[in-house]
Amino acid sequence: MLSFVLRRVLGMVPTLLIISALCFLVIKLQPGSFTDQYLEDPRFTRETAAAISRQLGLDLPPVVQYFHWLAGVVTRFDFGYSFLQNRPVVTVIGELLGWTVCIALITLLVSWLIAVPLGIYTAFNRHSFGAQLVGLLGYLGLAIPDFLAALLIVAVVLRLGGTNVGGLFSPAYIDAPWSWARVADLLNHLWIPVFAVGLEGVAGLMRQMRASMLDVLNQDYIRTARAKGVFPNRVIWRHAVRNAVNPLITLAGLSLPTLISGTIIISIVLNLPTIGPLLYDSIVNKDQYMALTLLLMSAALLLVGNLLADVALAWADPRVRYS
Repeated sequence: MLSFVLRRVLGMVPTLLIISALCFLVIKLQPGSFTDQYLEDPRFTRETAAAISRQLGLDLPPVVQYFHWLAGVVTRFDFGYSFLQNRPVVTVIGELLGWTVCIALITLLVSWLIAVPLGIYTAFNRHSFGAQLVGLLGYLGLAIPDFLAALLIVAVVLRLGGTNVGGLFSPAYIDAPWSWARVADLLNHLWIPVFAVGLEGVAGLMRQMRASMLDVLNQDYIRTARAKGVFPNRVIWRHAVRNAVNPLITLAGLSLPTLISGTIIISIVLNLPTIGPLLYDSIVNKDQYMALTLLLMSAALLLVGNLLADVALAWADPRVRYS
């Protein structure tokens, strides 16, 4: 197992290098540059815009810009300077990374806690009215975009007289020190993005769990366990669920990139302090080093997620082993 992990980690290095070069190429293929916005302001002349380009290093050939950025990453862990934020890229991302990870992990945990039991229930009671109703709600969850669900929830909350919508804190608690009142205010705001983002995740995980359970329940070892008189709960949780959950472990690893790109629209709608809107703004405004770093982070999370999923799968299923 250790040699497998080491090979995978070492294989990530050339993969990330290729991905970074391709992302930088795509960014540079966009028409114009960051300084084009200054030309739209009558107070700036072309000479001023050209001077800003030289100051930012945008007048250098793209290859030189890329290797200059790569050298900074390798030697100093410096991912460049954000033109739009006028601060180092690492500083800007660091301010938003905590809330991004917090919201994403809470959403993922809540989705699993709801989806797995619902998938088991619909698999064992697939012809009942309750299972049909849950399946219908699952279809609706897949069909409704997360930002539309957020808007509907906000409309209902405002209609009922609520005010805890948008952002993660009320104005009085934004810069206040941590206290139980601030935690309660956070929870009053947090449930809306968690519910809106997790709605689609619950629907997808539930259907995957249901399909896996139906497949496992038809296996010979399940029929053998039942024929030998094993307790039903033991058959369900020790044999059926333990094997049916394997595909969901892989899906959990693949969901890590959504920490960055999966909540762009809903973060804009609800004014959430996450990395998603930052990626959108950097691409629109041609903030190349910020966009490049965020895209590279998304690719790295995908690779790390696949590795963690493989390791977790080997731990959960003794039949899976890596040499």
